[in-house]
Amino acid sequence: MKSSVSPCPVPFEQQPLNEYQELKESWFFRWSALGLPQYIRKLLWIWGWSWLLAGPIAAASFPIAKHPAQFALAGTAGAALCLSLVLLRLYLGWTYIQSRLSAATIFYEESGWYDGQLWAKPPAMLAQDQLVVTYQIQPVLKRLTRTFGILAIGLLAGWGIWNVL
Repeated sequence: MKSSVSPCPVPFEQQPLNEYQELKESWFFRWSALGLPQYIRKLLWIWGWSWLLAGPIAAASFPIAKHPAQFALAGTAGAALCLSLVLLRLYLGWTYIQSRLSAATIFYEESGWYDGQLWAKPPAMLAQDQLVVTYQIQPVLKRLTRTFGILAIGLLAGWGIWNVL
């Protein structure tokens, strides 16, 4: 009697669960899954280093001696822009893995870009992948979405303060 479960033809490194493991263990992407204090520390670190780029640009536009508030607001917004690009990269990476795990079929390449194939996941694999999405990836995406919201509120508050000045 032949087994109804076929072995997975998808190369190991292209299997969504293995892609998730690789992403989760990568130096950059694991930041978003750290504990809250470490996550905030990483974001503040990026934002602080972004001031190296944003500060001189803000100082050229608004001399500190003449316009200290405008300098601070412009520098903060510039550093926040750099931070938002980092957050966007994190979000896109995690969203890509979420879509690969959630899909009922997997697109993969056997030996190159010219021979792509589709493979339907067995129900057990699909259920396992969806559990990973629900309990591992969605909390990370929710955290990143909240961070974007907090960043947007901060930028709106800065814009409001700018208009008052």
